[in-house]
Amino acid sequence: MLALEMYRSVAKTALGKVAGGRLPLLLTGAAAPLRMVTLDPPRVEHDGWARLRVSLSGICGSDLGMLSGRTSLYFQPLVSLPFVPGHEIVGELLDPCGDLAAGTRVVVDPVLTCAARGLEACEACARGETNRCSRITVGDISSGLQTGFCHDTGGGWSQQLSVHRSQLHVVPDGYSDEQALLAEPVACAVHTARRAAVKPGDRVLVSGAGAVGLLATLALRELTDAGEILVVAKHAHQRELALEFGATEVVAPSETLRRIRRATSAFMLEPEMLSSPYLLGGVDVTVDAVGSKESLQTCLHATRAGGRVVLSGMPASADLSAAWFRELEVVGTYASSRGSGDFATALDLVGHDAMCRLAKTVAPYPLHRWREALDHAHSAGRLGTVKVAFDPRRTS
Repeated sequence: MLALEMYRSVAKTALGKVAGGRLPLLLTGAAAPLRMVTLDPPRVEHDGWARLRVSLSGICGSDLGMLSGRTSLYFQPLVSLPFVPGHEIVGELLDPCGDLAAGTRVVVDPVLTCAARGLEACEACARGETNRCSRITVGDISSGLQTGFCHDTGGGWSQQLSVHRSQLHVVPDGYSDEQALLAEPVACAVHTARRAAVKPGDRVLVSGAGAVGLLATLALRELTDAGEILVVAKHAHQRELALEFGATEVVAPSETLRRIRRATSAFMLEPEMLSSPYLLGGVDVTVDAVGSKESLQTCLHATRAGGRVVLSGMPASADLSAAWFRELEVVGTYASSRGSGDFATALDLVGHDAMCRLAKTVAPYPLHRWREALDHAHSAGRLGTVKVAFDPRRTS
């Protein structure tokens, strides 16, 4: 079967880390530690596992960060190379899997927990906090925090992979594959909204209006009693979508702190040797939906003392002085939690009118056009695309 495989290359990873920001085409050319390969179809060797034929698999920001070398070395022991990327997956079961018949259309919760590894539940899994599983490097399969980062399971950037029953959610009747594809990122957004712990009437800032930011905005509007939701967006089409997804107002990055200062009567200070000003005062909750140093800095500098900063995008390093001095709560939000029913809630939200319209804009590519697909994904914000995906069924 055809698949895209990420492999270990210190030289290419270093080249991507050094030059990828200035020369993004390197990330799908000379600097990409990714190759098209022909692999044997997956074999089911453990109870509860089945083969899945992939219909669509999304390209996530974390995938792009991995390929460009921007991902922290913290994650190196949590993956097993070589592996097939792709953790946003909708497909059709080729084998019966527990109570699900062959042919059932499913979406995949990619986290590989104790259940998938054939282990007794750790304390986190026993509480239903499956995204906090402490045994993601042991058990029946090789190390891998998720499907799409594990050698033994395969991933969505291929024609087939293996999945465990604990990962599967049946696609509701009437949903297109494109709608179903959005379920996993929406489940992450649901988890983000719950981790944000927004109180009634709270002012919320979402920094970023790509897929992560838009879906977080929708989840915050639908699942919390937030008051004003201010979204930071770079591009005109993102501003329109953010309003459709529940934003009260949308601002350009350069105007964010000034807008918050006016709304909250905060004081804005501009240190001589610091490139960005900051507020004394600000919003109650901020969500970093980008993961860049600049975005995280905006969130830290825009949050009132005692407020909460939620890391929804995989974070870059930043000056944490504001977190210390203003006693901010900095909260991580990773994947989704099965015990909280994040996926079930997400599948309901996928039926939202705004989500239905978004699904129609998914840009699918066949596997052999992977360089073009990744180029598109790297420039998605500028090109007006929210989600780029692989469709392994396509040949052109």
